Amino acid sequence: MISIRQRKGVKTTEVSEDYAAQEANVKLENKLPSGCTTRRLWNLLSFTVGGTIALCIGLLTSVYLATLHENDLWFSNIKEVEREISFRTECGLYYSYYKQMLQAPTLMQGFHGLIYDNKTESMRTINLLQRMNIYQEVFLSILYRVLPIQKYLEPVYFYIYTLFGLQAIYVTALYITSWLLSGTWLSGLLAAFWYVTNRIDTTRVEFTIPLRENWALPFFAIQIAAITYFLRPNLQPFSERLTLLAIFISTFLFSLTWQFNQFMMLMQALVLFTLDSLDMLPAVKATWLYGIQMTGLLLVCILQFFNSMILGSLLISFNLSVLIARKLQKNLKTGSFFNRLGKLLVHLFAVLCLTLFLNNIIKKLLNLKSDEHIFKFLKAKFGFGATRDFDANLYLCEEAFGLLPFNTFGRLSDTLLFYAYIFVLSITVMAALAVAFHNLSDSTRQQSTGQMGKCTIILKPETAYNLIHTILFGFLALSTMRMKYLWTSHMCVFASFGLCSPEIWELLLKSIHLYNPKRICIMRYSVPILILLYLCYKFWPGMMDELSELREFYDPDTVELMNWINSHTPRKAVFAGSMQLLAGVKLCTGRTLTNHPHYEDNSLRERTKAVYQIYAKRSPEDVHALLRSFGADYVILEDSICYERRHQRGCRLRDLLDVANGHMMDGPGENDPDLKLAGHPRFCEEIKRNLPPYTAYFTRVFQNKTFHVYKLSRNK
Repeated sequence: MISIRQRKGVKTTEVSEDYAAQEANVKLENKLPSGCTTRRLWNLLSFTVGGTIALCIGLLTSVYLATLHENDLWFSNIKEVEREISFRTECGLYYSYYKQMLQAPTLMQGFHGLIYDNKTESMRTINLLQRMNIYQEVFLSILYRVLPIQKYLEPVYFYIYTLFGLQAIYVTALYITSWLLSGTWLSGLLAAFWYVTNRIDTTRVEFTIPLRENWALPFFAIQIAAITYFLRPNLQPFSERLTLLAIFISTFLFSLTWQFNQFMMLMQALVLFTLDSLDMLPAVKATWLYGIQMTGLLLVCILQFFNSMILGSLLISFNLSVLIARKLQKNLKTGSFFNRLGKLLVHLFAVLCLTLFLNNIIKKLLNLKSDEHIFKFLKAKFGFGATRDFDANLYLCEEAFGLLPFNTFGRLSDTLLFYAYIFVLSITVMAALAVAFHNLSDSTRQQSTGQMGKCTIILKPETAYNLIHTILFGFLALSTMRMKYLWTSHMCVFASFGLCSPEIWELLLKSIHLYNPKRICIMRYSVPILILLYLCYKFWPGMMDELSELREFYDPDTVELMNWINSHTPRKAVFAGSMQLLAGVKLCTGRTLTNHPHYEDNSLRERTKAVYQIYAKRSPEDVHALLRSFGADYVILEDSICYERRHQRGCRLRDLLDVANGHMMDGPGENDPDLKLAGHPRFCEEIKRNLPPYTAYFTRVFQNKTFHVYKLSRNK
């Protein structure tokens, strides 16, 4: 938060006048003891009302999202197989482990099945608890077994209601963060309203329920709220310890539930590093937060059977480097402006070099390649050379990993959120720059020269933290659309805080010479209330229409495929196909897969590329040999991939495979000069002609408008 004070020379007369005024105030307070009691009662009433509203609006948001999910799919009326198919792509894979744990005769057998799993990847036994973040599914399955609710609530409803319940916690945490920053619960109410009215851009839980981020983001929001409170000055020791415990638990749960936790917390660590370097944050508190991040992540590493991807994360290397560099480079925060700026640049360079050195050493010792596809993707995305790497291009061509679409800002502007956010961001950025410049300057020299009458802007640590947080996550969202949900939810918090903050309005009104305490009070309450009225007037009818609109799940081709697999193939049959479809096959039929959508493993990525040769220009002998090397008994071909039109030329899956194989792409357009004509036609097209070279290896056993299933011969 921001306030302004004047640094002036203190005269004796001023001291006596101030002292006399203080004495008068003390006498007045002694005469009116009831004033203090009245204020306490008012604060208690405000806290009770604000807390009640926070709980109510969290629950209402949860019910609203659950109702939208029900209305969109008619979830209560469709068959079990249709419910499971509605969990698309990796969502179905994660839910399958919840289902697997419930179907196990005992908990110990369920755990054994997860630790020694040989159905997720054929011809391999993997530890799912090490590879994936599925402890939440394990916990829920245990809870469902233990609680006496089996007669009243189906397993799938227990699962989805838990996720929608977490949304209530999520919205409540956003509400509390805004309240803590501004000092009024009206700010939290506005943040929650903005979250709901911008639902398209703040959450996607109603159609991707089991996605890892829907488990993790509520805990991330709790962590931000706890950090915001922890950074307040002059906390009581007990409150500080309790807040540190809340930060640790939320950090641990966030890390446990999402495989991308290390990258999000690396952004947080960069926020702490920036503020600590600019002396805008107490160094002791920054050290506590660095330690909590590493401790939480290492505890998750232990629970995930020493997952090497965690040990080789940039976060651990960065935090260690910061702490080491701080010990080695003393007197970092002393000296003149240019002296401190030079020290800061050296410190930054030292931390960067040490981070890369430690990370490289750890990865070489562990022979870690699990996350190299992410860095290949980032390298290509930010223009450090074109790539023909299949995995990197697979990410580059997905809309979710592209730049944030411009129409997002149009939607955010319709609710006035974007305008309010830019308004608050502009003021706080200017304040932060002024504070940073002041902190880097030699304050001792300024005092000795007797510079008087200059305005000194104060940026409270909790405000500074949320400012840098929203800026860094804003850059992340702009560069990668999938990460926008981390930014837009915090945007609601930051914009609502600014509009209800007395410090923001004080700074603005003083800058235009209209400062008046009454005006501040009027602005900080009237502007949010007017926006709330506008949101209710404009969006309430649309929300009611949305709740009354009834649709139904309809995917007969996939339902037919799953029913056929269940009734016409052996339980131990191995299926090959696209990652997205096979996740559904695993959930609906329990059959063994050759590959799946959880892409954070180097050998799995190589296996997926090999299986995807069914959509490349390869001979039937080559494709058969590749599929049989993974033990595949059946292969599922999808017309939507073979004849894809969703992506432009160069981004279709068949184009990515052609380029990776050194072949020219189909259709009109340019090809790189070193690409050559393929020696074979496209497999997924040619196999449908039932020519002898193909029927010798593959026999069609199922077909509908979308899918073609072929059985592989074993005697070739």
